[in-house]
Order: sequence, then structure tokens, then C-alpha cells
Amino acid sequence: MSGFPTLLHKELIRFWRVWFQTIVAPIITAMLYLLIFSHALAHRVSVYPGVDYISFLVPGLVMMSLLQNAFANSSSSLIQSKITGNIVFVLLPPISWFEFYAAYLIGSIFRGAMVGLGVWLGTWLFVPPHLQHPVWSLLFALLGGGLLGTLGIVAGIWSEKFDQLAAFQNFIIMPLTFLSGVFYSIHSLPTFWLNISRFNPVFYLIDGFRYGFFGISDVAPLTSLLVAGGCFVALSALCLLLLQRGYKLRH
Repeated sequence: MSGFPTLLHKELIRFWRVWFQTIVAPIITAMLYLLIFSHALAHRVSVYPGVDYISFLVPGLVMMSLLQNAFANSSSSLIQSKITGNIVFVLLPPISWFEFYAAYLIGSIFRGAMVGLGVWLGTWLFVPPHLQHPVWSLLFALLGGGLLGTLGIVAGIWSEKFDQLAAFQNFIIMPLTFLSGVFYSIHSLPTFWLNISRFNPVFYLIDGFRYGFFGISDVAPLTSLLVAGGCFVALSALCLLLLQRGYKLRH
């Protein structure tokens, strides 16, 4: 019998048992961002024609919360298991490396999606819901959760202590998410920073997700889908290779 359902159940129960910390707290944080930025900049910033700044913020905050929590779920699970030593109970059973990857990935996507949905519902207190192309938004949400969940697995495999994981999150994840157009359009940036932003895969995730809300984006949604999808495939291949070789897990 496959151990995949058990491992997946463990990953889901792990964050659901502390739902106030893993689900509610990120939603409250996103609401504070929306409250502060909308109050400070609502009447000073205009991004898309016919779209007020508060509405513009909503998809960016939803996606940012989804991505950060998808990363946090898989990375924290692996580093905790490695440090406490209970990773051995996952490695000893006959679970294939692909099942290992899939269980952690699905758990990350599920947590990210729950937080993202909670943030979106919470924004209804401030602005009426906009969703012109829900299929595009759903596609980018799943792709974003998968990409950051996979990156979390890679970070968890590479890290040997919490300090290393914190450095990974502070110097890679935070800049990628905050400098991706969550609070602004990249076309408002100077040429140098605009070009730099085009190398950020998270920008394409947020821009494509925002297209699903308003039907407007800085980059064609198909281009964003191809870039983000290519990054996901490449990172998944790297992750599966590390798992197959047992890098910092079995050896």
C-alpha cells in the first residue's frame, strides 16, 4: 500500500491543528496591509484606468499571502522534521520520492489557497469583489502555490537549521514577493528597475492573477503563464532530483 495518503494527511493536519497561527494570522496581516496602504495612497495613486488603488491592491495581497504561506508550509515542515529527527519515519517507509514531493506540494498548495481565499473574502469589507476571468485567477493561484511550495521543499532540503531557512526567506522570498508589483505597476518604475522586475518569476504570477480580476495586466497573461510554468517545471525537476539522490536527507 502507498504511504502517500498518510503523508498527505499528516501535512494537512500539521497546519490545521494550529489554524489560528497558520491561517488566521496571515489573513489579519494582509488586512492590515490593505488598511494602511489604502488609507495612505488611495487618493494619490492611480494605476489602471477605471480601477481604483484599493481594488488594485486586492489581487496582489491575495497572491502574496498565498505564495508566502505555500513556501512556509513545506519549508517549515521539512526543517522541523530534520531538526527533531522524525524525518526518519518518513524516509524509512517505502514511499517513492515522487510521492514524497507530491504530498508536501499538495499540502503547501492547500494551505496557500486557504489563506488566499480568506484574504480575498476579507477584502469584501473594503471593496466589492471583482473577478472578470476566474479561470485565469485560479490557474495562476494553483501555479503560484505549486511554485512556492516546491521552492519551500528545496529550501527545507538545503537548510540544516532554522537560521539558514530564515535567511532563505528573508533574502529570497521576501524580496521576490514584495518587489513583484503587489503595491505598484512595474511601468511606474525607472527603466533599470523595470527591466530587473522582468526577471522576477513572482511578478508574472501576480500580474497574471491580477488579469483574472480586471482583464488588465502589465504583461500578456499567456506570456506570464509560460514564464511561470517554465519556472515551475525547472524547479520541480531540481527538487525531484534532490529527493531522488537523498541530498541532505538520506546522506
